[in-house]
Order: sequence, then C-alpha cells, then structure tokens
Amino acid sequence: MATNRRARHDYEILDTVEAGIQLRGSEVKTLREGRASLQDAYAEVERGEVVLHMQIPTYSHTGYEGHEPNRPRKLLLHRKEIDQLARRVAERGLTLVPLRLYFKQQLVKVELGVAKGRRAYDKRQAIAQRDAAREMDRVRKVRSRSG
Repeated sequence: MATNRRARHDYEILDTVEAGIQLRGSEVKTLREGRASLQDAYAEVERGEVVLHMQIPTYSHTGYEGHEPNRPRKLLLHRKEIDQLARRVAERGLTLVPLRLYFKQQLVKVELGVAKGRRAYDKRQAIAQRDAAREMDRVRKVRSRSG
C-alpha cells in the first residue's frame, strides 16, 4: 500500500518488526483509497508506548472532518518487544523508521525498521556496490546466453 523507499537509502536497516496500528474508521478508509505517505514519517518510544508520527489525509467522501491528519498513532506491540526496541534505540543511538504500511487480511500493519543513519560516503559506497552487483549479473546473463 505505502512504502518508504527513501529509508533504505538513508538508513542501514538492522532489524524489522511488524506492528499493528491503532486507527479511526476514516483513517482506514483513507488508507484503502491508497492515500498514505511515509515520506516524513517516524516512530519513537514515548512513556512506554511506540508512537508513529505520519500524515494520513482526511477521508474524501465525507461531509465532516473525520480525523486530524497529523495526530500521533499508537503502535500495537507486545510489552517485551516495546522494551527491547526502547533499549536498542536508547543505548546504541538507533532510530525507528517505518518501512511499509500494508493490509494483512483486514488489519493495517506497519513494518518498522530499527535503523542506523548512513553518512554521505556510506550512501555512495552502497550505490557503488549495488551497481557492481547489477553489472556482474548482466555479464553473467550475457555469458550464459552465448555459451
């Protein structure tokens, strides 16, 4: 439904966690329309809860103001998972980045990544490695056709 493609470029994803998300009805309807963006979204641990900060536009087919677009949304995780995420974020300087927003049956789920920020030279290095791997695959494919 919605992916954060920029996250894999800007961050090194160390681990991923699937979490439920607490939404209102009009927010779910908006997500079903495909009108969600994880562009500037982030998650953090506040007072023992994991909270997702993202924008979900208001539902277009209603005559009233359904929900506040920028409100923080609680993520549904087990206590052990919350404690583990809080510990990792606090001690190692990592961050929680939403990678995907999707439906699993009728429920909305968020894939959170425990991530470490990349510096500019790390980004260039990752791009160079990806390009080299792509070139190797291309050469392998050409050789297998001619052989």
